[in-house]
Amino acid sequence: MSLPPIDTNPFVERRERLFDLMHALGGGIAILPTTPEIRRNRDNEYPYRHDSDFFYLSGFTEPEAWLVLIAGENNRSILYCRDKHLEREIWDGYRFGPEAAAEHFQFDEALPVEQLDQTLPELLQDQPILYAPLSEQDTLDQRLRQWLAAARQRSRAGFQTPARQLDLRVVLAEMRLIKDATEIDTMRQAAQISARAHVRAMRSARPGLREYQIEAELLHEFRRHGAQDVAYGSIVATGANACVLHYRAGDTQLRDGDLVLIDAGCELDSYAADITRTFPANGRYSGPQRALYDLTVAAEAAAIAVTRPGASWNAGHEAAVRVLAQGMIDEGLLQGSLDGVIESGAYSRFYMHRTGHWLGLDVHDVGDYREPPSLLQSAIAGSGPRPWRTLQPGMVLTIEPGIYVRPGDDVDERWWNIGIRTEDDALVTETGCELLTRGVPVDADEIEAIMRDAPPLLTN
Repeated sequence: MSLPPIDTNPFVERRERLFDLMHALGGGIAILPTTPEIRRNRDNEYPYRHDSDFFYLSGFTEPEAWLVLIAGENNRSILYCRDKHLEREIWDGYRFGPEAAAEHFQFDEALPVEQLDQTLPELLQDQPILYAPLSEQDTLDQRLRQWLAAARQRSRAGFQTPARQLDLRVVLAEMRLIKDATEIDTMRQAAQISARAHVRAMRSARPGLREYQIEAELLHEFRRHGAQDVAYGSIVATGANACVLHYRAGDTQLRDGDLVLIDAGCELDSYAADITRTFPANGRYSGPQRALYDLTVAAEAAAIAVTRPGASWNAGHEAAVRVLAQGMIDEGLLQGSLDGVIESGAYSRFYMHRTGHWLGLDVHDVGDYREPPSLLQSAIAGSGPRPWRTLQPGMVLTIEPGIYVRPGDDVDERWWNIGIRTEDDALVTETGCELLTRGVPVDADEIEAIMRDAPPLLTN
């Protein structure tokens, strides 16, 4: 059987970067498991998805695997994985096995996973620092304790065990914040596929169809262009459902005069896209719908304008909030001054979430939104909140303002059940940001043109 095409050099380069960081911190050993398989019911498992940190360093996607990195005079990378098992491969598919995995993914060594308990205590000896995802899984913590206990038994012969333990996830989160060229290329492709799917959904939509039918069009386009999965459960929400932030596609029918909010993105080669568009089921925005839609687009434009190197992570949110809050006042949804509405948080009745999040291997990707603490801040208790993270080239984030108006005695009925969000994926560049997801338009006139000019794809 031919091996899957994959350039393993980026994974080797990431391991080398981690080795450099480990040496800077004093050396030591890093231990990282992939995600365990999870039973769905009886003898069926959920579709398997590897751990993102594990994949980031290894490129290896099989379950029951562990990565061990030793930063010493001669750095060592060791993969533990399932052995070859020709009978199980008939049922479950190809397994690399240690020998092929070591060669293909450029590890110094690969061993059967059954040897983990036998070999780890020895590898832990005389290591100054242990890096692992601490307190993430009870089973992992238990095994770490067992290995350390076994290593201490050997310490009577003069060996030492790690004096410090550091959370490997914190180190990797900082690395993963800045995307390398391979990651950016994959995320561009995922964004393009996802944008095509949103266009297909717009062309398919019409009153009388159900949300799950529109979801099926998204999934069709994802898979048709090579995406392996969805990056998250697709939101397809019509009418009042669009005011439920994490609504899942259900069986509600699209009605003439209602909006349809779709928040969906594919996962391509483990990387996520994340797009939201809101469009009219009948192809034309009503007056109130258009007013709030254009307001949301203007808020997104304001956030995009300040998304650039050197800017604060929070600058986009602040810019979007000012536009939305002023629009709410102008349309009569809120009363008072702009500064008063913002200071009191009154706008959050209709806009209750942040304007974006990191994006990458996870749809809500890792990385602190505030600057890492300095040594001085760490030493001073109660030193106050850290400043917001400064954006740098290579960071990828979403920009997603919205407005959600539920019925209320103090709300004009013309606004009831209007839920709108626009969301794009932005790569911070040297001079500003690149929107990866504008393969699907955001302008209301362009959306109406797509829905008007293209024949529907669905037939009942």
